[in-house]
Amino acid sequence: MRQIPVDTSAATVMVAQTPEPKVRDRRTGEIATDAETGAKLMTVNVMFALNGEVEILSITVPESGISEDLTMGTPVALTGLIARPWENEFNGQKRHGIAFRAVAVTALTAAAAKAA
Repeated sequence: MRQIPVDTSAATVMVAQTPEPKVRDRRTGEIATDAETGAKLMTVNVMFALNGEVEILSITVPESGISEDLTMGTPVALTGLIARPWENEFNGQKRHGIAFRAVAVTALTAAAAKAA
């Protein structure tokens, strides 16, 4: 499946909703894990602003890639962000979209405080 790297260098990115475990099966409450590493996956909703347009993106990140202090409004850096187109059919209806995944979501405020 095609993975498209996303350049975030010119964007402003902030946490829109604090990280939550990514649910694999809503009926059972099973938490999603990475197929290769077995790491627990989290979902972080971010505000992504670029060229005067703002979108809320839901990004999947391994639990180990999330910095501790991600609260609403925190400016963040997205490391290794990729976009992956998807398509499926459920009950005869085709659905499609773009899934986002990152290696890490890191608070910029914490990085700035440590550098000072």
